[in-house]
Amino acid sequence: MFIEPNIRNTKKGWIEVVCGSMFSGKTEELIRRLKRAQIANLRVEIFKPTVDTRYDEKDVVSHNDNRIASTAVENSQQILLFAQEADVIGIDEAQFFDSEMPKVAEILATRGIRVIVAGLDMDFLGRPFGPMPAVLAMADYITKLHAICMVCGDIAHHSYRKTVSDATVVLGEKDVYEARCRTCFHDKV
Repeated sequence: MFIEPNIRNTKKGWIEVVCGSMFSGKTEELIRRLKRAQIANLRVEIFKPTVDTRYDEKDVVSHNDNRIASTAVENSQQILLFAQEADVIGIDEAQFFDSEMPKVAEILATRGIRVIVAGLDMDFLGRPFGPMPAVLAMADYITKLHAICMVCGDIAHHSYRKTVSDATVVLGEKDVYEARCRTCFHDKV
């Protein structure tokens, strides 16, 4: 009896999302997962948007100065060009990417790649941020991290902007943003 071989791709890919407010440890967690993949001898590629130059033009760097080499790209489609041989793809600051980010993540996962996406889920007004809602909707695994409210010390999941600007994207650190709980965020203390 002839049994037709299984010609389907046996390598399974998936999408993981690490989200939360500023100062919640998203990039730290992304770097931790990627370094563990490297220890497992997996081929890892890391990407970040060119707009994010706060700590380094190329490396992905956490607030604690933990870092990993990455490739800065102009748009999410470029990730597909550079991700040809990877087992694991890391994407930092995904909220700054274009609306094609969810499609790119899906294409990579369908190719059998583990895709780890880190980014803010809400902007400074508490609204869903960029392509993150769509990426979250298609994710296989979601980790929501919390910071500590700088006003009351409770669990924080909002990024409060301390400066006056209506622009959605304003790069900054503790000089421009602080983490706040829901109550302190809405009280605008």
